[in-house]
Amino acid sequence: MTEPVLYPRFARARLEEALTDTPVVLVHGPRQCGKTTLARLVGDAAGYTYITFDDDVQLAAARFDPIGFVADLPEKVILDEVQRVPELFLALKAAVDRQRTAGRFILTGSANVLLVPKLADSLAGRIEILRLHPLAQCEIAGSPPRFLDRLFNSEFKNRRYDRLGAELAERIVAGGYPAALTRTTQRRRMVWYRDYVETLVQRDIRDLARINSLDTLPRLLQLGAGQTAHLMNIAEMAGSFQLSRPTIRDYVTLLERVFLLEHLPPWHTSQLSRLIKTPKLHMGDTGVAAALLGLDGPALLKNRALFGQLLETFVFQELRRQASWHETALSFYHFRDKDGAEVDLVLEQGVRAVAGIEVKAAATVTETDFRGLRKLQADAGERFVVGVVLYDGEASVGFGPGLFAVPIRALWETIAPAGE
Repeated sequence: MTEPVLYPRFARARLEEALTDTPVVLVHGPRQCGKTTLARLVGDAAGYTYITFDDDVQLAAARFDPIGFVADLPEKVILDEVQRVPELFLALKAAVDRQRTAGRFILTGSANVLLVPKLADSLAGRIEILRLHPLAQCEIAGSPPRFLDRLFNSEFKNRRYDRLGAELAERIVAGGYPAALTRTTQRRRMVWYRDYVETLVQRDIRDLARINSLDTLPRLLQLGAGQTAHLMNIAEMAGSFQLSRPTIRDYVTLLERVFLLEHLPPWHTSQLSRLIKTPKLHMGDTGVAAALLGLDGPALLKNRALFGQLLETFVFQELRRQASWHETALSFYHFRDKDGAEVDLVLEQGVRAVAGIEVKAAATVTETDFRGLRKLQADAGERFVVGVVLYDGEASVGFGPGLFAVPIRALWETIAPAGE
């Protein structure tokens, strides 16, 4: 039996830091992304007891008497898959209020409690919530990234990289789930991803909501995979299933709650009325998307339209993953105006700095590829720090003040070649 690879999780330092001053720390993210492994690595070293609500006996006991269950817990405890017992949150609040000890509870959850305000609000001021994503490319490589620091410091030197070529498509279809990456062929990874989606629908989503037709959700998710990196169009989705818009919107929210779908809001300022205000839809992981679409690396390379879409989602998710442990909080948006100028990703660092990233699947870049970034630069004014076109080429070069073409490999590659 092959031993699982233990990848470094760069969110570990954030978790350890939160436990020094916060009574409850929730690590949430999709199932199988590594939450339990991370929590136990940190907790086992510090003497935490581990309890999982995937155990039916523990689940039944906590649901029957949440107050008594929490009262009987050890001094330091990991509660795994806590979204299955929403009744527990008020009991945890009462326990923390009686004894406010830093690092008392580590919770993990495979559903986004931030989308259920009353759950998150019940522990307001007592909880820190950390998002754990599937593996970033830099975690797979085992080297801490510097891309976000380089981005906001506008530090892109003129240098050369090795072009990714077909390797880029293989990275996209492999995705970031540790269990899938242990499988040696794309066909076996595809089986894992499809089984994963089926399990989520039949188990976690059934726990979260009662819906009439569970079979609609995998088909809706497949539709979402084909529309990843497009503007969200609920009406078009509803038409594909002969369901009402409110029903499809509820289903999309359910898929967002288990981190399979994500929406990217539009960037705008109050002074700009000509901007498109529709969010973009992104899949939570490109491995899931490729499996649902039946695409391996060579097939993805041949389908240039889907390759461009999945590449944009791949870059977005890589940056979101890196941002989850970055020292400075970052917000993500897209930019599009009514004249057709657009930027795939806009990153905001507080109110001070705005960076734009355009993603291009080609191996070359021209001046016209910076049209959207120049428009964002004009609209953001003094807040604009840098605009980057990420492309599958070899050279990192400047295209005027604050504008650069940068190979996609620079997202996770940290070792500079001789002569930089």
